[in-house]
Amino acid sequence: MPDNARGARTARPDHHGLVFVLASAGIVMSLCQSLVIPILGRLPDILGTSPSNAAWVVTVTLLSGAVTGPVMGRLGDIYPKKYVLIGCTALMVVGSVVCALATSLWPMLIGRALQGMGIGVIPIGIATMRENLPPARLAPSISLMSSSLGVGGALGLPAAAALAEFGAWQWMFWGSALLGVVIVTMMVAILRPTPAAKPDGSLDVPGALGLATALIAMLLAVSKGADWGWTSGLTLGLGALSVVVFAGWGAWVLRARSPLVDLRVAARPPVLVTNIATVLIGVGMYAQLLIVPQVLQLPVGTGYGLGQSMIAMGLWIAPGGLAMMAVSPLSGRLITKRGPKPTLVLGALVIAAGYGSALLLMGSTWGLMISAIIMNGGVGLAYGAMPSLILDSVPRTEMGSANSFNSLMRSIGTSVSAAVIGVVLAQMSVESHGLLIPSETGLRVALALGGGVALLSGIVARFIPPPWAEE
Repeated sequence: MPDNARGARTARPDHHGLVFVLASAGIVMSLCQSLVIPILGRLPDILGTSPSNAAWVVTVTLLSGAVTGPVMGRLGDIYPKKYVLIGCTALMVVGSVVCALATSLWPMLIGRALQGMGIGVIPIGIATMRENLPPARLAPSISLMSSSLGVGGALGLPAAAALAEFGAWQWMFWGSALLGVVIVTMMVAILRPTPAAKPDGSLDVPGALGLATALIAMLLAVSKGADWGWTSGLTLGLGALSVVVFAGWGAWVLRARSPLVDLRVAARPPVLVTNIATVLIGVGMYAQLLIVPQVLQLPVGTGYGLGQSMIAMGLWIAPGGLAMMAVSPLSGRLITKRGPKPTLVLGALVIAAGYGSALLLMGSTWGLMISAIIMNGGVGLAYGAMPSLILDSVPRTEMGSANSFNSLMRSIGTSVSAAVIGVVLAQMSVESHGLLIPSETGLRVALALGGGVALLSGIVARFIPPPWAEE
């Protein structure tokens, strides 16, 4: 055995420890994305700003994760992944501290953007598993890591709600900072640096800036179009800017020696169709996170609201996150026995079935909890399959960036979902006690849209070609 191969083998960490620390990191990072949802209504008073500006406290985290994910993925291909993972987590810790100390909008936005950068831990962690785990453990571990995206959000809601209701809101951010420090400590102790997949590569700075500009313009137009007006000059201008910059970016990366994203790899039919299905899965997954909490918290006097408190809402949603984690071993076994493609199709169909059950059961808290469990179970199946499909279809030197690009597609799906569902609920609203709230018809239409998109993602996934990989 060559010396360098022997050194790489001895540097590999304990398998159990590696999976534990990476899955824990994924849960903490995804928790940060939903951390402020319980205090959204209080943010305008806390930060001294308008409700529309306060909404950016959520949007900027998703936007930051989408924009920086491919950069972090490429850094994970160029440098030892251990150090990139630690760096992502450290940025989240710094962002949490900034948020905890913030008293106005801009410091909070900066802190939330730094928190969003930590989401790069998930695609880089999946690529790390691919490099270090034996085949028998790979699929279940990737499923667990992927499900951490939903588990952290679902479990974080009741915890953040309890802290916000019974303590100071700053405790949420101090808590996430403390968890981040614990994760960094475990990474330092457990992970071992492995040789870079592409040690002769360099970060494509022009490509990173171009992609960031195009994504920011596109996601701003999609997420804020309803507020600014879909035909306003700002919305249309950002959309046009996004198209132009994306075209220039594509021309650049096709000529670059070490591109941020290898479009030739991304254009392979298995990767391309998987990413299309991923966008649709993102829409289907995020829609329920926007609808179910509102139904639970709307006043009983509306005739369709369930009148739950902030904490009770979080507790009714939490079993969905636990279901996602419980399903991850099943997803891994299905991927091993049947392959990732059938598992992805099954996951999409289960999500669609969950939306269908919500249409029938939205009149009770128990019914919505059961529907959320079904939907999140489907998400757990689908999230485990998507990275497996990508990793089976790309060379080792592109694993980090290809997986990050797949995560970007999911982020685009969630952003589109937020915009579309927001428009539906805003347009189909009623006045209650001087406030505009979603109507029952609007909520049912939104649920039907979520289920329809989930069903469409299953149809698209059915046509994913057989994967192949180049070494």
